[in-house]
Amino acid sequence: MAYVDGYVVPVPTKNVEAYRAMSIKCGTIWREHGALQFRECIADDVKPGKLTSFPQSVNLEPEETVIFAWIVYESRAHRDEVNDKVMKDPRMADMMNPDSMPFDGKRLIYGGFEVLVDL
Repeated sequence: MAYVDGYVVPVPTKNVEAYRAMSIKCGTIWREHGALQFRECIADDVKPGKLTSFPQSVNLEPEETVIFAWIVYESRAHRDEVNDKVMKDPRMADMMNPDSMPFDGKRLIYGGFEVLVDL
């Protein structure tokens, strides 16, 4: 079964277009190095919850929105191979600088997941 890296990140609404531009660059690089899918989604219907929610998960501040994203690979080993190539790609260098990111990387949630159900 496939393997998925998932992300949830708060992005200042004023930086959404800069984030989109960065995501297009990143997605192009990931796909060139073998990722099967690269998806970035902006919050549309994500209300704060009583105990948990997407906004609470990233400590969403006023004037921010939530991005939910994922990258699909053939397997975890394939993910590791693709990510190794991506991190060595010189086009990533400027985007890896925390000062140039259009979001607060300290509040990004990230993890790798084995697919449990694929219908």
